Amino acid sequence: MALNSTTPSPLVGPPSLQWIDEITRNAKTEQQNALAQILAQNADTKYLKGFNLNGAMDKETFRSKVPLVTYDDIQPLIRRVADGDTSPILCAEPISLFIVSSGTSGEPKLISSTKQVLDRNMLLSGLPDVVMDMHVKGLDKGKRLSFLSMKTDRKTQGGITVRNVCSSMYKSDAFKKPSPNAHISPNEAIYCEDSFQSMYVQLLCGLYEREQVYRIELTFASGLVRVIKFLQLNWQQLAQDIRTGSLNTNVTDPSIRECMARLMRPDPELADYIGMECAKDDWEGIVTRLWPNTKCLSTIVTGTMAQYIPTLDYYSGKLPIASLLYGSSECVFGINLNPMCKPSEVSYTLMPNEVYFEFLPYKLALECP
Repeated sequence: MALNSTTPSPLVGPPSLQWIDEITRNAKTEQQNALAQILAQNADTKYLKGFNLNGAMDKETFRSKVPLVTYDDIQPLIRRVADGDTSPILCAEPISLFIVSSGTSGEPKLISSTKQVLDRNMLLSGLPDVVMDMHVKGLDKGKRLSFLSMKTDRKTQGGITVRNVCSSMYKSDAFKKPSPNAHISPNEAIYCEDSFQSMYVQLLCGLYEREQVYRIELTFASGLVRVIKFLQLNWQQLAQDIRTGSLNTNVTDPSIRECMARLMRPDPELADYIGMECAKDDWEGIVTRLWPNTKCLSTIVTGTMAQYIPTLDYYSGKLPIASLLYGSSECVFGINLNPMCKPSEVSYTLMPNEVYFEFLPYKLALECP
């Protein structure tokens, strides 16, 4: 269910830090307001009408009448929407997209979303950059080497698009707008659904601009490890492409080839350097050897991703790892306000204005199976 958030726009500079401070200091009020907005906006939905709230918007009435549910409980309603029912079943605003969950906490699920929710999540995704610029001086002077990829969209029986949360952000208008420390990867490579071609070209562009890379990022730590393994398998061909200024014939996507024809140039000296470093048996610190100005890695290393920390430390020469965001397919939960802390010390500050949270008491949670 969507709500009209108080999230500011655009999220740049000190006002955003002030906004974070204000809403987290007044978390109780923000949560009460979030619940009231959700209930008011969606009072006429089939779901809420079934609980006879009669216009009530307070926490006590909500908790006494609206039960805690699992995804399985509301799946029949989601299926109706997916099959083409356009009546206000779950939310008043039209459902424009289904976000398919990653499956990290169970089987993949269809999460209903609206334009309002997508726009707000895109704005919130910029907050960690504001925090990073405060903690890492000069980060905004360079570029980020972000390894981004798309999954193929599909349609439900009712014609609603289904895609993962990352693809929904990358295909937004806000993502396509240029920024001072823009991604090195060209859009043509990001939007290519062939994983080999996309990864290959993003690495190639990153090597060409190795001196400008100040941050290397990918959503999950496991993905960054895969990038390094990919480099181990393909560095010789990458170096050859840089030496000759011509693109690997295995990259066949027409839009990528057209884009790279404008960007590529012969650089034998750079090719020699890449070959010299990658040919060494020891790949410890390979990240900083190839991208010497990198100040940090930006990737999620909490939860199940913690197992990849030693591997990233080895290949990066123990660069700081910033685990910036705590989110899900439903929403952005919170951000790490101390991004340069040790991975074992990461904590996230919840954004109390975005959704209404209900927590089990700590003792009860320990007793639950």
